[in-house]
Amino acid sequence: MTAILIIVAAIVLLLIGYVGYGSWLAKQWGIDPKKSTPAVEMEDGVDYVAAKPAVLMGHHFSSIAGAGPINGPIQAAVFGWVPVFLWCIIGGIFFGGLQDFGSLFASLRHNGKSVGEIIRDSMGKRAQKLFTIFALLVLILVIASFVNVVAGTFMSDGGFGVSTAPTGNQTTAMISLLFIVLAIIYGYISNRMSVGTLPATIGGIIGIVAIVILGLNFGFVMSRTAWIVTIGIYIAVASLVPVWILLQPRDYLSSFLLYGMMLLALVGIFVAAATGRSNFNIPAFTGWNTSIGTLFPALFITVACGACSGFHSLIATGTSSKQLDNEKHAKPIAYGSMLIESALGIVALIALGMVYDKYTGGAFGGPPAAFAAGVATMFSDENSGTYNTIYALLTLAVSVFALTSLDTGTRLGRFLFSELFLRENEKSWKDATGVRRFLAHPMVGTTFLVVIGCILGGLSLSQIWGLFGAANQLLAGIALMAVCAWLGQAGKNNKMFYVPMVFMLAATLSSLLITVKKKLVMIGAGEALWGDWFQLLFAAAMAILAIFLVVEGIQTFKKQKALKKA
Repeated sequence: MTAILIIVAAIVLLLIGYVGYGSWLAKQWGIDPKKSTPAVEMEDGVDYVAAKPAVLMGHHFSSIAGAGPINGPIQAAVFGWVPVFLWCIIGGIFFGGLQDFGSLFASLRHNGKSVGEIIRDSMGKRAQKLFTIFALLVLILVIASFVNVVAGTFMSDGGFGVSTAPTGNQTTAMISLLFIVLAIIYGYISNRMSVGTLPATIGGIIGIVAIVILGLNFGFVMSRTAWIVTIGIYIAVASLVPVWILLQPRDYLSSFLLYGMMLLALVGIFVAAATGRSNFNIPAFTGWNTSIGTLFPALFITVACGACSGFHSLIATGTSSKQLDNEKHAKPIAYGSMLIESALGIVALIALGMVYDKYTGGAFGGPPAAFAAGVATMFSDENSGTYNTIYALLTLAVSVFALTSLDTGTRLGRFLFSELFLRENEKSWKDATGVRRFLAHPMVGTTFLVVIGCILGGLSLSQIWGLFGAANQLLAGIALMAVCAWLGQAGKNNKMFYVPMVFMLAATLSSLLITVKKKLVMIGAGEALWGDWFQLLFAAAMAILAIFLVVEGIQTFKKQKALKKA
């Protein structure tokens, strides 16, 4: 009964937030359905490609979700379910949703450009350069984190090839490879053969069923290192080809896995309650201090994507704003997707409750496995046919979402890397000259990001995730500051940004400074490994960049205030 009350309360509160607060924001900012969007005005067939709302919703939701709303809430459950529940709801409505919606809207009014371009418009060129460097550091961590997750989900010992008696990892790997092929076929059919969205979608769903059946009977065998290299090659290619070939169709089709996964879990909650299988036993609150740190700031860093994520602002301003066909769709795609992700975080929390004792006892390799096991347990006993099938499908879904974040994140990284070397009047690398022309080339930025990200992806997830969480949330604070500054300059209401902006900056800077202190102590004691040195340098660099950006932001707000008084 506890699980049912939690999910019903979450859905009701999130719906109220969407209808009430989301609509109020749209009115305050002046969403205009009659205004032409960048996807229509600047269509180039590669990055600027107007997409139908359902397709773009699939891309945006799949890209922002990744493995974050499953990993974060499950790891944060050490504080108890009440703090995680409250932060997913409050954070989603007033922090994450605000950032996502505001970022997409601001990008629409800046020709689909990134947060960096928005910052240049309102805070100046120096602030833009600082932000771009900071965002690239975050994207390297995104790539490292999700390469680690995906390689860990795909890896298997036993050489290389196809297995006719596949394990869970081998099944997941095979289905994921086939999914990429299916997405390319779907992209060609829907974009070059003029097949309507509905029949193409029906065909795509049938294709998903077919590849799942194949994957359950044939697996793909490869080592973890080999998968890291393969994933690196894939995301490099995926980030360079036109969005209609792979990005749009893959994310759209993968969204059905995500919707199906959430629906399966929701049904499972009620089935478990009806059959007496419900076993939600996470404590309501465990205390201020836990194994991952104190509630502030650790809770707000660890939950990450389930409540607020800076990575979302990069998605909104990097790919989604270049594909939105009408401003009226900005609210459901940006604000709505964030609230659905918060709901997914709550679902992950409930799934953990089904296997909480086993999870705390170290029975699972990580949060995705615990999530899959929790949902499967709602329907059947462990090791039954039903349990194994559901477990395999959910593990697949998590890996597919991580891949969507990977190829989207790499594409965003190459945009930002090029922007770093382009001057204001230069639209692409072709307009630059000399060394800047070379550095701004898409291949250079892509290679840099993929190589560094994959090398760091070889670290343990525990060494990456905490740092990724802090960097990601700090990016959210900076994105909130950027949109707030632009709205103030445009003469629109920006007061709703003040509290979320200050809170996120305070929490994340505190977390980074705690990390720096811990690593310095380890180095002083001679206990540090190269992974600890990496965390120290990365945390210190991001904290310094963020502090400079905050100073730039304060100066901007002071100037805006002075102009209003004048």
